[in-house]
Amino acid sequence: MNLNFFPTPARADRLQQHRLRQDFKHTALLLVWGLTALVLHAQDIPNKPITMVVGFAAGGGSDTAARLIAKKLSENLDRSVLVDNRPGAGGNIAHQAIARGESDGSVILLGSIGPLSIAPHMMKVGYDPQKDLAPITMGLLFPNVLVVSPSLGVKTLAQYIALAKAKPGVLNYASTGSGSASHLAGELFNQEAGIDITHIPYKGGAPALTDLLGGRVAAYFSTPSSAAPYIESDKVIPLASTGLTRSPALPNLPTVAESGFKGFNAVNWYAFVGSAQMNPKVLQRWNTEIVRVLQSPDVKENLIKHGLTPEPSTREELARFIESESKKWGQLIRERKIVAD
Repeated sequence: MNLNFFPTPARADRLQQHRLRQDFKHTALLLVWGLTALVLHAQDIPNKPITMVVGFAAGGGSDTAARLIAKKLSENLDRSVLVDNRPGAGGNIAHQAIARGESDGSVILLGSIGPLSIAPHMMKVGYDPQKDLAPITMGLLFPNVLVVSPSLGVKTLAQYIALAKAKPGVLNYASTGSGSASHLAGELFNQEAGIDITHIPYKGGAPALTDLLGGRVAAYFSTPSSAAPYIESDKVIPLASTGLTRSPALPNLPTVAESGFKGFNAVNWYAFVGSAQMNPKVLQRWNTEIVRVLQSPDVKENLIKHGLTPEPSTREELARFIESESKKWGQLIRERKIVAD
């Protein structure tokens, strides 16, 4: 007979103590897991509709990108992600609102080069991009494209520069406004090429292109998506793009850097930022979710079709990029004595 089936009182007491210890450990683990879940939940994206603010009107490049990304985010997060267009002052109104607004993680901003790296060097914007706004991830890059009127009679960047040097101060170029990315691309090119081409600011890309097509301005630093239809129909002549690498929208067009100006880089970009008061763990969660969207094949394909190249990054990489862009354009603004309209 196996006497272990009939434990002695001492053995029964030891078994009872063992069970109590096991029950205590199990309860403690459940308590730790529960507290951890509560903490993580408190640091998560709020379980309510999300607002993605855009500093420009509906229909533009930033709005198109925001809606593509918001749709995928909404699917991934299983909640509404609404695009809120707040145009005005070149995007500065939206950036100021985020710097002073909601910090619980329910509102994020698709920021842009102007308000984050250019405008603070030209005017009082009411916020400090590097103190009042927190980086989430780099979003999208796209170059400018130097296009000229066929009436100018040039086909290459070298010919354009030669003509500008032969007629200093006579040629002009359009931009989407003083201090815009297209304006600074033109001023950087003036500086690097040693030429003097007069800047003509417009209130947006549409009127600038209209006057280029009408021959009222000689050149324009356009976006690839805006210029592509007119390039295909030979209504404008493309000379070069302004990024370090060729635009996916215009792969056969050389860059300014390839054309004798090594390192020339004047790109437009959009980046995701939030309030600097937002919990860092919530900011990191937003980084994870937005990077996931930017890397998804369907979103990438749609963005590239619109001339926008996804460039996801870490939060630290974006912070360094914004700082370097701010230094670069701030120096150019001072050297070229660029002022706001």
